[in-house]
Amino acid sequence: MVMRDGGTVRGKLILMAVSTTFVALLAASVAMLLFDLRAFQRYWTDDLMTQADIMARVTAPALTFNDEETARQNLAVLRVRPQILAAAIYTSDGTRFATYAAAPNQPIPARPAPSGYRIEGGEVAVFRNIVENGEMVGTVYLRSRYGLVDRLFSYGAILGAVMLGALLIAGLVASRLQAAITRPLAAVTNVARQVMQRRDFTLRVPGNDSGEIGVLVAAFNDMLAEIGRRSHALQEANATLEHEMQVRERAEEALRLADRRKDEFLATLAHELRNPLAPIRTGLDILRLRSGDAQATQRATDIMERQLRQMVRLVDDLLDVSRINTGKFTIKSGRVELKAVVNDALEVVRPYIELHGHELTIDLPDRPVFLNGDATRLAQILSNLLNNAAKYTNRGGRVGLRATVDDRTLTLVVSDTGIGIAPDMLDTVFEMFVQVDSTLERSVAGLGVGLSLARKLVELHGGSIEAHSAGLGHGSQFVVRLPIVVEPELPAKPTPMSFISAETYRILLADDNVDFVNSIGALLTAMGHSVVITHNGADALAAAKRFCPDYAFLDIGLPQMSGYDLARGIRDLSCCTMTVMVAVTGWGQEKDRQLAFEAGFDHHMVKPVRFEQIEEILGNRSVIKKLRT
Repeated sequence: MVMRDGGTVRGKLILMAVSTTFVALLAASVAMLLFDLRAFQRYWTDDLMTQADIMARVTAPALTFNDEETARQNLAVLRVRPQILAAAIYTSDGTRFATYAAAPNQPIPARPAPSGYRIEGGEVAVFRNIVENGEMVGTVYLRSRYGLVDRLFSYGAILGAVMLGALLIAGLVASRLQAAITRPLAAVTNVARQVMQRRDFTLRVPGNDSGEIGVLVAAFNDMLAEIGRRSHALQEANATLEHEMQVRERAEEALRLADRRKDEFLATLAHELRNPLAPIRTGLDILRLRSGDAQATQRATDIMERQLRQMVRLVDDLLDVSRINTGKFTIKSGRVELKAVVNDALEVVRPYIELHGHELTIDLPDRPVFLNGDATRLAQILSNLLNNAAKYTNRGGRVGLRATVDDRTLTLVVSDTGIGIAPDMLDTVFEMFVQVDSTLERSVAGLGVGLSLARKLVELHGGSIEAHSAGLGHGSQFVVRLPIVVEPELPAKPTPMSFISAETYRILLADDNVDFVNSIGALLTAMGHSVVITHNGADALAAAKRFCPDYAFLDIGLPQMSGYDLARGIRDLSCCTMTVMVAVTGWGQEKDRQLAFEAGFDHHMVKPVRFEQIEEILGNRSVIKKLRT
């Protein structure tokens, strides 16, 4: 089987096997050779040191009795060791006492060196101290041949012969084993060539080899089968394209519907924002023309407050939906009791329900039920659903809220006896800008974002929401399911207003809106509080130094000094470390809240501000003191 580089698979497999064997044998041979040379050196030096030790023992008496003849005779015994070239006996003062040379002109050191050995130029020299009764009486010197090179060549020749034989055996074995690899590859090549020539994808490579070669053959056959299937699939492409065209047409229809809903929403938004302005304008006229009539003034004030609350609700819903859609919306989870959530929701929607003369029924479990979520947003879900039920129910109808607990799930059902929902609207009622009643003469207001916002908030809490209705004129039900906390701990809740003792505080107000800040100041003064009103940042900081307020309600956009800088300045005053600072601003994004808290504010309130919100903050001072300490 010929490869593109001109070599054969067979030859390359054999070369690979032989090369691998050669590298392995070479590494093993080098390791064995180094080990042998090291062992050879150790053996040679140990042998010569032993010989020197024996010579020292037998020569010690001759040195003791100054018997040179005996010492020479002892050295002459070394003739039986032809590899020893020279030897000598030295006295304790380093004088040569007796010598031996295997051949004439053998150099012998005039003085002994320290005890030990050294290898120089193919020879090994050994010096050994002669000790008698613990006293050194002389030194033995031996010099011998060191046949390292001869050993290297002889051992290397043996290893070379072994390596050559091993490579020959490896080549033979590889030439036999390569057939198991090259035969299936050759079959794959032949089938591939036939497929290219005949365009017949039914051909297959025969054989049932195991291992990786078998996997290769099976993969090649599977590839041929896949190509065949895809060739068949191309014939069905026209039907698929036709189906895609239909899907595209439906998508375009959905885009047109969304565009139409957008136009309807903009028109509705303009209408709904203008609607509250008319009664507000009328209320202002009443206040101007009949300022002395207390009853007319109260009635005008109530009208303006309701309409203003409606406008704020519309704007807040739009902002919440925008934050959710852009991914900037976050919930602050905590342990929340169901009844507290229901009470917060009813506080918002009860005036609207009573205004329409509806009968409201509440059915809650007797035992406490705890949720893990954002109390404000959970109340917003219920208030949106209850407000929606009241809005689409004719005057004098019934609105109900029922809660049941099953295992670890809380089920909330908001029902009404209103206009109901058409069956074709049940699937789209939670979509943005969709309204059940979209006629020009509809009697209820709304932007079509309340239910969409409720669904998104429910999903952020890990729950689900469904709409049910028997049809137009038969009312509707909205079912919310939320996970509950099985073993709750009592959550920390603000003290209810009815249990707060009446206290008076020093309160600093700073806002460049003169009408707003003066009206708030008048109300707080009427409640018995000491109030200082300023209209710019510099005056507010100077007043804080003199006044040392318990509370400071500060606008952010102040002249001369921003509310953030003012808050930092007040916080640095030694007399204002316990001052509760509240940001009162028209900026309500999450980043604006974060900037306020970083500047030292304790609360963040978005205009327009209801006086009830200010009362609630004043009632929680004891809680704030405890947190700070």
